[in-house]
Amino acid sequence: MPTEKKIQAVRELTDILAKSTVAIATDYRGLTNAELSQLRRRLRERGIAYHVVKNTLARLAGEQTGKTGLASISVGPTALAFGYGDVVEPARMLVDYIRSTKTVLTVKGGLLDNRVLSADDVTTLAYLPPREVILGQLLGQLQGPMAALVGVLSGNLQSLLRVLQARIQQLEGEAA
Repeated sequence: MPTEKKIQAVRELTDILAKSTVAIATDYRGLTNAELSQLRRRLRERGIAYHVVKNTLARLAGEQTGKTGLASISVGPTALAFGYGDVVEPARMLVDYIRSTKTVLTVKGGLLDNRVLSADDVTTLAYLPPREVILGQLLGQLQGPMAALVGVLSGNLQSLLRVLQARIQQLEGEAA
């Protein structure tokens, strides 16, 4: 019989998982409490939740939200980083933290919607440019051909304008 505390934990984890856009599983073994608190603080500043979870509770929450892939990345001691907006930000923050602090923290994998990501996929995700940069690049690609067309069309109009102005000057010279 599950206890009320575990039922409440699954309920909270289900809510967090339903709201999140990405969940990244890490192995936190070997981190001191101070290092774990520092990591949580850094992630919280960016709006990323970081929770140590029991694997059975994570599996139950995954089943309730339809994200059954969570069970495959929740093996052994697991802490989950939940991102709510940009899917790249949690991966970038964790990879940067691991690289800058040379800590024993490791990424196990991730869950992007219902797709399970490997640790390498999470690292690749971390090095993607931010959403705003990608949108800017796309906008630039879309504007490029239009700007070239405007340039070509305005070049022809400017040539026509120069010819007409030359003709006007020529006619004014004959009239004087």
